[in-house]
Amino acid sequence: MSQQTARRGGAVWALVITSVAGFMAALDNLVVTTALPSIREDLGGGLDDLEWTVSAYTLTFAVLLMFGAALGDRFGRRRLFLVGLTVFTGASAAAAMAPGIDSLIAARAVQGVGAAIMMPLTLTLLTAAVPAAKRGMAFGIWGAVNGLAVASGPLIGGSLTEHVSWHWIFWLNVPLGIALLPLARLRLSESYGTGAPLDITGTVLASGGLFGVVYALIRGNIDGWTSAPVLTGLIGGGLLLAGFVWHGIRAKNPMLPMRLFRSRAFSAINTASLLMFVGMFGSIFLLSQFLQGVLGYSPTEAGLRMLPWTGMPMIVAPIAGYLSDRIGGRPVVTAGLALQAVGLGWFALVVSPEMSYAAQLPALIISGIGMGLYFAPSAALVMSSVLPSEQGIASGANNALREVGGALGIAVLASVFSAQGGYESAQRFVDGLSPALWVGAVVVGAGAVAAALLPGRQPVTGTPVAASDPAPALETVSH
Repeated sequence: MSQQTARRGGAVWALVITSVAGFMAALDNLVVTTALPSIREDLGGGLDDLEWTVSAYTLTFAVLLMFGAALGDRFGRRRLFLVGLTVFTGASAAAAMAPGIDSLIAARAVQGVGAAIMMPLTLTLLTAAVPAAKRGMAFGIWGAVNGLAVASGPLIGGSLTEHVSWHWIFWLNVPLGIALLPLARLRLSESYGTGAPLDITGTVLASGGLFGVVYALIRGNIDGWTSAPVLTGLIGGGLLLAGFVWHGIRAKNPMLPMRLFRSRAFSAINTASLLMFVGMFGSIFLLSQFLQGVLGYSPTEAGLRMLPWTGMPMIVAPIAGYLSDRIGGRPVVTAGLALQAVGLGWFALVVSPEMSYAAQLPALIISGIGMGLYFAPSAALVMSSVLPSEQGIASGANNALREVGGALGIAVLASVFSAQGGYESAQRFVDGLSPALWVGAVVVGAGAVAAALLPGRQPVTGTPVAASDPAPALETVSH
């Protein structure tokens, strides 16, 4: 009885520790958005610098996420989780104390490294600690906490920026991280994976290629699209990404085996996810600045007004899950992406310097419903598109592609914005915002087309992460 109680206690502690750690990493994706005007006013910098304050995090997070999971499998998941948490917490403090925009961007990049090590290990550690019969509920709670982080990111960022200072969006992580470190050391059990070789070559190719492309997109309008740095980024980055694809085809143990893309289901849902995040992240990046810089809302008011979009998935996701069980995941995800595209297009159509909140609300609600319909079944569709033995890689690949989509979305939509408008006046901002939102709508619409290419009716049953149960491969060691 005491052993069973101890195990239950261990599972509860694991759920608390991994959920809080996941909340911190997910929160930092969007918490910065409503603070951008204040950061720009305080530290200076142009649009390209603001892009990097977000993209430096999402890029390092994306390209190192699968590598971080592999490091945990090789050297111990609890040990690497502690390393990732330490790096993330330290980088958060460095970001809070950043004296200039360049040092803030550097700290954000290091934050992304910590998150990339920490985040994927939250799931494997939780799986090792929770009995199989309870994993569905545990992962449901973990997912809800992460969803809450995404939903509340702009509001938390806005409230802290307005009532304390923007520095506190980063200071917030420090006491949480310091509290989690001893708890994780004492309450989590060590576990290892299969010990597959680390794919350093694939990591270097993906990192270099994505950095080159995103750098070129961000600097294109500033330096000129035919300038040497921009062309070097586009061509060099493209070649490195082509090398990454070739490596994924030829290597024995690649980070991302390209054979997975032979599955129509895997290719379709990952393409849809990438395009969804391109349109969503790029739009949120610009709209949060529009609400404050043009319409004059405070950071808190801007965060609250974005809740019908960012917070709607908390309401819609259970309904979407029910519909997925009844009619399959494909129509639900397709409808969700189509609605997200309609919402962005609606906003682009009616946006103006004197826009009332009543005029914004329908577009925000439609986009929020669309986001909720997409999120609930998409992870399960990823899991059901590959063999059980490949579900860990598939989940990591999908999460990485989402983060890559976020970085690319900010770069692409901000590039469209700066080509057509700017910060000089309210009208100039709207002149740039409208075409950028149209691009976002078209990109997400293309994602809906990709989702429609998923194979026929496949009801999404069970909990997606539970389906990727790595428990048989775990070698659990007591602490």
